[in-house]
Amino acid sequence: MTLVFAFWGLGEGLVRLLGLPLPGGLIGMVVLLGLLLTQRLSVFSARRGANCFLADMILFFVPAALAVVDHHEFLGLIGLKVLAVILISTLAVMLVTGLAVDLFLRWRLGHERTSH
Repeated sequence: MTLVFAFWGLGEGLVRLLGLPLPGGLIGMVVLLGLLLTQRLSVFSARRGANCFLADMILFFVPAALAVVDHHEFLGLIGLKVLAVILISTLAVMLVTGLAVDLFLRWRLGHERTSH
């Protein structure tokens, strides 16, 4: 677990030093991933800390659960309406993104055929 925290701290330091507009934890995990992929760090070294975080994953969601408990209206019809809006908007974004990518790829494929 110390290793995971060390990479988080490294990422935070890099973000502050370089002024990057990204979370330090993300930078640290990318560095960790790079070391794992290049086999400069063994998977065994990071496994114990990762398993510890995974075992306590529910603790990361406690604030969201407490917000629902504080707002009883989310447990009734309003909550269902909010959930429906979230699901429908997520599906709409996924659909529009998929269609846009498909349209772009078709356009690019057609454009490549006409330019050759």
